[in-house]
Amino acid sequence: MLRTVKPKNARSKRALEARAPKEVEDPRTAIFVKGTHTGELLNNVMKELMALKRPHAVSFSKKNAIHPFDENSASLASVEFWGTKNDASMFLFGHSTKKRPNGLTFIRLYDGKVLDMVEVGVEKWVSMADFKGPKSTPGNKPLMHFASDLFDTHPRFMQLKSMLMAFFNAEVIDSICLPGIEHVISVSLAPTPASLNNASLTSLQQDSKPDELPTVHIRTYMVKMLASGTRIPRVELTPMGPFLDVSLRRHQPPDPEMLKQAMKRPKLKKQDVEKGLGKKRKNVEVDEMGDLRGRIHVGTQDLSKLQTRKMKGLKPGSDEIGDDEDGPERKRRKA
Repeated sequence: MLRTVKPKNARSKRALEARAPKEVEDPRTAIFVKGTHTGELLNNVMKELMALKRPHAVSFSKKNAIHPFDENSASLASVEFWGTKNDASMFLFGHSTKKRPNGLTFIRLYDGKVLDMVEVGVEKWVSMADFKGPKSTPGNKPLMHFASDLFDTHPRFMQLKSMLMAFFNAEVIDSICLPGIEHVISVSLAPTPASLNNASLTSLQQDSKPDELPTVHIRTYMVKMLASGTRIPRVELTPMGPFLDVSLRRHQPPDPEMLKQAMKRPKLKKQDVEKGLGKKRKNVEVDEMGDLRGRIHVGTQDLSKLQTRKMKGLKPGSDEIGDDEDGPERKRRKA
């Protein structure tokens, strides 16, 4: 039997409702955790990735001895506890060893449990400070660009694409104006080996060795819009940083049953949830200002039976009074 938590007051009730499953998800909060051994390069990489993720980022200053890929380790239990406590569903764990130097592990949670993990190794890094110019506003949603067919065909790169999109995900919006697009995160691959270019779909489903996979290039650019003489501006991209070259290492695919539950959508329509209506209610809508408005339908009214203020001038036969030449009017004034 599942344990149900009942709120004791209105504050705890609002907190439980905020953490409840939603049709339209809130921005994912990411926790940045350092391992027992991290070098200067790895610390700077995590610092600048956190700058891109803010304000939905939590940093742990202390070092933690966790090993996510160890089967007989209590590290995953610690990760799940931190995620539940901080209401976070993403983790970025940095750890450097002699066998796997400058390693970054992306961990994704679902319902307080670890869904999948991807480990990459940082091979090259260029800081934001090396690029002069303006930087993006914290909390601004980036435009993601994946420039390779392997992100739609190879299972390892499909998992990496899904992980990066979930990591940099922000508030769900219906539309955006052009000045609202400030920066672009471009993800491309090094020259793909011929074995992957000519591979069939069956061979791609098999797990490839990390040495055979191409290097992943992550680049961040600022969007600069210039006048073009038309309604569509001329767009230029200027390097903003950071620039990362990473290689795929270990990974843990999601459990099929848990993934099925994570991808399940309720019968509730998405547009109803975005309007804040919950279940569809008849003749109720939300206007552009966010105000809830209702429409009431009434039957045909008989205005002859409408109760009005009683006045002598509105009595029947009052029209005949004014026919005499001011005779009755003078008598009324005297009376």
